[in-house]
Amino acid sequence: MQNFVKEVQVRWSDLDPNVHLRHTVYYDWGALSRIEFLYAQGLTAKVMEEFHFGPILFREECVFRKEIRFGDRVTISLNLISARRDYSRWSIQHHIMKNDDTLSAVLTVDGAWLDLVQRKLAAPPGKVGEVFSKMPVGEGFKWQD
Repeated sequence: MQNFVKEVQVRWSDLDPNVHLRHTVYYDWGALSRIEFLYAQGLTAKVMEEFHFGPILFREECVFRKEIRFGDRVTISLNLISARRDYSRWSIQHHIMKNDDTLSAVLTVDGAWLDLVQRKLAAPPGKVGEVFSKMPVGEGFKWQD
């Protein structure tokens, strides 16, 4: 897949007392982008429930560059930046842009898949590999050992 970009809307309730985007909204948008990508590829909550597995995050970090204010046009991209070959662990990076050309934040998450029956980290079913192989890869992508 070439690109996966989601346009998001800044709501009045997303703003803090300084009248710019609350820091937690960036993280919410990252989760929204990841779930939208998975759903677009057929990896829905129902499928995860049937296979008894789900994603978990180990680390979530956002580097804030330029403030976002009410009325800004905002998009968020999604790129796989590293993964194990079985996609049991992975890192995804989001670039949050405002008004088409200004990088507002870079959000990076490290995650894995949890077997919901054994409550242990596990290699996911083949469907996950199919979906993750369609995810756009970021510059400098590398396979984890």
